[in-house]
Amino acid sequence: MRAFRIRTESSDRRGTATVEFAVIAPLFVTLALGTWEMGTAVTASNNLTASVREGGRLASMDFTGKLAQNQTPNQKVIQDIRAFLSATGIPGAQTTVSITHADGALAGQEFDVSSPDNYMQLFCIRVTVPYSAVSLFPNRFMSGQTLRAELTCRRGRVSMQE
Repeated sequence: MRAFRIRTESSDRRGTATVEFAVIAPLFVTLALGTWEMGTAVTASNNLTASVREGGRLASMDFTGKLAQNQTPNQKVIQDIRAFLSATGIPGAQTTVSITHADGALAGQEFDVSSPDNYMQLFCIRVTVPYSAVSLFPNRFMSGQTLRAELTCRRGRVSMQE
């Protein structure tokens, strides 16, 4: 009499499950990390937008007496935007901030926040940061890309209260 080995279904499936895992795991990890990376990009973009909004609010106000010695209002706005970004985890030193005329013959040229000639004039604040400065993972897909936020405001005379 010969002894027959009885094969069970579980032993056949064990190898199949291993192969399925080997095929699916890299795809799953790639999707999970990609989702995480895009979440990081969206968060950084929201922080850029918030910093521009706060900078625009400051630039629209009368902040006489709030400046450091030998500091221009434009420098104060740029300094505050970079400080806001640094506080949110975006390297403020790697950002580019510009304040320009938003319309008219001077569109695109530097806007002087302190000039009385610019009262009630529209200006645009733009902030850009290289994507590599906020990325959590080294990837080639987004290399060379920049995140950008901009806001157009009107220079007014709202007083800052202490």
